[in-house]
This record gives sequence, C-alpha cells and structure tokens, in this order.
Amino acid sequence: MRDTSDTSDTEPSGRRANRRISRLSTVIALSTSALLSVVGPTHAAPAKDPLPADIPDYQAALNAVKSADVRNTVCRFLRTPVPTDGAGGPVQTIPETAEPCQGLPVFTIKDPVALNEITPAFAAGTAQALPAKAVKLTGLVSSLSTTVNGRDATVMLAPTHGGGWHLAAVRDGDSDAAYAGKATVGTLVFTEPQIRGWYQLKLLTVEALNDQARQGLGGRASVSLSDYQKLVKARYADKLPGSDYDTKGYSSGYGLQRTQDDASSSTLLLAGGSSTALVLAGGAALLLRRRRASTG
Repeated sequence: MRDTSDTSDTEPSGRRANRRISRLSTVIALSTSALLSVVGPTHAAPAKDPLPADIPDYQAALNAVKSADVRNTVCRFLRTPVPTDGAGGPVQTIPETAEPCQGLPVFTIKDPVALNEITPAFAAGTAQALPAKAVKLTGLVSSLSTTVNGRDATVMLAPTHGGGWHLAAVRDGDSDAAYAGKATVGTLVFTEPQIRGWYQLKLLTVEALNDQARQGLGGRASVSLSDYQKLVKARYADKLPGSDYDTKGYSSGYGLQRTQDDASSSTLLLAGGSSTALVLAGGAALLLRRRRASTG
C-alpha cells in the first residue's frame, strides 16, 4: 500500500524551496494578469476571449459582416468603377443584379474591429485627459481577406438604435481597418478623422501611427494625453456644436479636411433603408452628411 503520511518534515530543504518558488511565480503571474485587466483600457479584452468585451452586441456585428446581404453589397461595390471626378462628380446608382458575386474572386469579410474617435468634450477641453473620456466607440470596420479586381475595400458598420449593428458604408481602401486592427491588449487605437490621423494610446501616452498623426502632434512621434488634448482643443474648441463653424454645415463641429489621400481612397457606398437604396459617389461629402445625420 502507498504511504500517504505527511513527509514535509523529511523532504529535502532544496526541494521545498523549489516548490515555494514555483508557487510564488504562479502567484506573481496571476497577479500581473489581474493588474493588467484593471489598469488597461476597458476595450482590451484578453486574446483568449471569443468576443471583444468592449464592443456591445458583437455577435450581431459578426452576423452582419457574414450575411449574404452585406456580401452582395460589397460585390456590387467592387463591380462599380470608382468615380474619377471626386466628391463633385455625378452620383452613380449601383444596378441590382441577381448574382452580384458571380465571377468575382472568392473572398471573405474579416471580423470587425473597433473604430474609436476623439470625443467632442475632450476636444473642447472640458473632459479629463483620461482614455475613457478622450475617445469613444463610434463604429466598426472590416476589411476583405484578399484584394478583389485590384481593389481593397473596408466595410463600415454603425450601431442600430435599440441594439445591434448595420451596414453604413463600403469604402475603397483598407487603411481604416488596418490601423484600427493595430490595437493590442493594454493599448487603444483611435482616429482624429478631421485630419485622417491615427494614434495608439498606451496608458497616458499618445503615439502617432501615420504621417497625418505626426503632423497633428507637431512633428513629434508621441506626446502625453494631456498635451494631445491641448493640441486638439486649439484645433477644434471653436468648431464644436453651436459654433459658427458648426452652423455652416459641419457635423459635431468637425470638418473633414480633404487631402490627396481622401481624393483617391474615400469613395463610399452608403446603404439606405433597403438594399436597393445604394449610391456611389466621392466619399468626403457623403461621409460628412452621414455623420451629421447620425448626430443630429
């Protein structure tokens, strides 16, 4: 019979010490994990979680991008030539076809990621320079698994009143989804859409992810969140809702400043009340109207 008596008194001291070190290492690892979950931005769910904890109704978002309606909309978008006249060009109606994806290369729409933007209160300087006050979730973006007919595309989802997500637009290019996807556990990625700047927030440090963001930081690679607030306050505090700037037609006091990048890659396909209410035109003007309607 196996002896089950306590052998702690006879166990060699070296072995007992090793066991204590092993237990201590486990405790430290668990404590570190718990600490990261507390101090990290609330959007950063552990990689093992099946659904992001920061995105409400995420399963509805997955269902949307995997649906036949959204896929068919993307296919119709990819079949329609990009307008060459920019935002001032004529609106093109996308024709309905029985099999819009027929003949196109096989592709899938990736799982959507969070699209975070700076908040008006943060830009006004009235909100604290804290991650939860500085940025908010405004939508979701997905890219395609492969280039189709030489084009990349981004699927943009907007929250549905009462819960869930719906298709808001399909946009040429995949830079939005690429930048948004750079978020990692313990970091937050957000955009300053007025200048097309993308940033990564690490604790209370804002780091530029593209050239527009570096310009927005005065040529610096990174600044503190409080210093970044001073910069955006100088840019937008007099352009918030109710200001003269706002009454001239810009939503939320934010005017999309068209850049050369916008002119070539901001084409949008807007989804209206039904799948047949689809138009293709230069993206900046349509995005501006969509943002104003969503905040009005």
